[in-house]
Amino acid sequence: MSEAHGVMGDLLQELTKLPGIGPKSAERIAHFLLSGDRRHAKDLARVLLAVAEKIRPCRECFNLTEEELCSICRDPRRDAGLICVVETPRDVNSLERAGTYRGLYHVLGGRLAPLEGMGPERLTFSALVDRVRRGGVREVILATSPTLEGDGTALFAANVLAPTGVTITRLARGLPSGSSLELANAQMLAEALAGRRAF
Repeated sequence: MSEAHGVMGDLLQELTKLPGIGPKSAERIAHFLLSGDRRHAKDLARVLLAVAEKIRPCRECFNLTEEELCSICRDPRRDAGLICVVETPRDVNSLERAGTYRGLYHVLGGRLAPLEGMGPERLTFSALVDRVRRGGVREVILATSPTLEGDGTALFAANVLAPTGVTITRLARGLPSGSSLELANAQMLAEALAGRRAF
């Protein structure tokens, strides 16, 4: 195997680690990046390196940001008494696209999945409880996905938050059971937020 083939093999292997990218898609992407003008490949490499070095979790909510606090946490127009708990930064983006929620967020960093080694200690539950205990929070909306793991994560969050006395609600079930927040359209998310119920 030549050195070029080895590097190409490494590229294909790394591309197939991305979600939704199989061997054929990886090959198409690799050939696009390497055909003709190599500017696309260099630009992508530069941006990926910058992302790896500069993007980090927000100190307060754990959303992704280049600053210590994300733009949502820094926005004085947001309602700091309302915290929407989601699994991933992608869920924040989905809810923001709906355009109706004006509170803050808390990103757990995943959902409970004990069989996959994802226990509560690997998620940001303790930071969430600390935020609520600092005061000023009226309501915590549990916006985990309507799946078995998402429901289990919401139940765990409700249990750890219960001693704080904060109002705990859950998104309405306008979301199809077993689906993911990122697949829901803006109208579905807006209705789920509006129809949230006590947990």
